[in-house]
Amino acid sequence: MGLRPFSFRTKPIKMAINKTKKESIVRTIKDSVKDSASVVFVRFSGLSVSDTTLMRKALREQGIGYYVAKKTLIKHALGGYKYDGSLPELPGEIAIAWSADDATAPARAIYEQGNTYKDTLSIVGGVFENSYASAEKMQEIATIPPVPVLRGMFVNVINSPIQGLVMALDQIRESKAEV
Repeated sequence: MGLRPFSFRTKPIKMAINKTKKESIVRTIKDSVKDSASVVFVRFSGLSVSDTTLMRKALREQGIGYYVAKKTLIKHALGGYKYDGSLPELPGEIAIAWSADDATAPARAIYEQGNTYKDTLSIVGGVFENSYASAEKMQEIATIPPVPVLRGMFVNVINSPIQGLVMALDQIRESKAEV
């Protein structure tokens, strides 16, 4: 018999997670989702460690949580909640992003990060207003401006007719002053 050539594995070895660790992950997901205004399912692939660290830091500064877990554990954790609709397809490696304060913030932040890290980060669905949402709906939600910007827009809408009235009254005053 001849010697077999030595070879390196090309794929990393996946280690099984014990039951205690799985329960801990499910509990973490449940605690995160419980009080959140919305949840975004994030597909990531090929993101370097340094890019992931920078992204997590940026999300944390915006008050957004980000957690990577196995899809089966995410599904198990979400199974305890009575969301309308059905869970969207979760292809590839999945993480969740959530926020307790602003319902649109997680989608908006992941959308922005997806523009920064093209082809490595994308929204594949989420939970919004106690319903599962498709990737398309979460993309639409991501384009909604933040609450302070919406308030400013509202003030401008209210102020516009008043400003027009003031300008008209000023023009009437000027025309009467010329006569």
